[in-house]
Amino acid sequence: MSEIILSNRVLNMAESATLAMTNKSRELKAQGIDVISLSIGEPDFNTPVSAKQAAIDAINNNDTHYPPVPGTPALRRAIAEKLKRDNGLDYKESDILVSNGAKQAINNVLQAIINDGDEVIIPAPFWVSYPEMVKLSGGVPVIVKSDMAHDFKITAEDFEKAITPKTKALLINTPCNPSGSVFTKAELTAIAEVLRKYPNIIVISDEIYEFIQYEHKHESMGQFDFLKDRLVIVNGVAKGYAMTGWRIGYIAAPQAIVKAANKIQGQITSGICTIAQAAAVKALELCPENSEEIREMMKAFRERRDTVVKMMNEIPGVKCNTPSGAFYVFPDMKYYFGKTDGETVIKGSDDLCMWLLYNAHVACVAGESFGNGDCIRISYATSLDKLIEAVRRIKEALTKLH
Repeated sequence: MSEIILSNRVLNMAESATLAMTNKSRELKAQGIDVISLSIGEPDFNTPVSAKQAAIDAINNNDTHYPPVPGTPALRRAIAEKLKRDNGLDYKESDILVSNGAKQAINNVLQAIINDGDEVIIPAPFWVSYPEMVKLSGGVPVIVKSDMAHDFKITAEDFEKAITPKTKALLINTPCNPSGSVFTKAELTAIAEVLRKYPNIIVISDEIYEFIQYEHKHESMGQFDFLKDRLVIVNGVAKGYAMTGWRIGYIAAPQAIVKAANKIQGQITSGICTIAQAAAVKALELCPENSEEIREMMKAFRERRDTVVKMMNEIPGVKCNTPSGAFYVFPDMKYYFGKTDGETVIKGSDDLCMWLLYNAHVACVAGESFGNGDCIRISYATSLDKLIEAVRRIKEALTKLH
């Protein structure tokens, strides 16, 4: 019998922790177990009506042929107009590339700029896919850690200490998945001033949670004009417009990077679904401040955040700060590490999340995968009733650990 030898590339790559936990919870649900899944970052709201109608119209108008690789002119125009309206940034259609979600957008950029051994600085906690995408590109992820005491945000000094002659890029995410932390204008300004001293460092700014903020106005890295010739803004319609399944992400970047990423995408996936692009055009026309659908979503997220933070902090030994953005909390659970129910010893957040899945029937994601093993990530992108019941279950289950 033949032996299939897989590539070292895939053998050395970690599985997405969020998708892995989601799959495990689905398996238990299929067995008839009432699992509440708080593991995936997906709004439980529906796509705006106007975007859905645009997709229907595109089908009826037979807009079903191969699109241009970088995106339809209409969508790239809509993105440029959105960047001007919401962020005060000037980009042309040719500065924009539409991809199959923000994940592909980031991967395209990393593939385009990284040579073997190049270092990419990633603040921790980070989205689970960042380090793996850097490694797949031949690069070396350099993790700069922070903690709850600093609102899970690195400082400009932390960033500068991590810079070496091999540093090729900074990959920053605000609002942040998994912590929900939001960098203020002053904090970003300090980081930008460090970057001013290192003109060869490319900045990749993942701003996918831009609209989901509670205390602050969104501050884009694009506001620093002296960075524009090496700045890649990453965004999409998934989170702010509740359009995860439409798979529309994009970059706004210097021509050299756009052309290189377009070249890569042309060989891997070509252009993105025309129906989804038509829907995205209409979604981007919605100004967040004037859209009733977006305002209602934000009102619900705020109520859920406040409820979950309050309830988690009522659990003995748990510390949970109040995030300023996204739809996650990232509580410190290390009080329970080393404890046992008589059969299982909880060694860390991986063990705790698996134990909660089987004992509380609640799916969360371990902090190890996000660069902070003291914490777990809880998504509150589900109904308030489910969240209240989920945290009640977690609290009750944790009383069994001694």
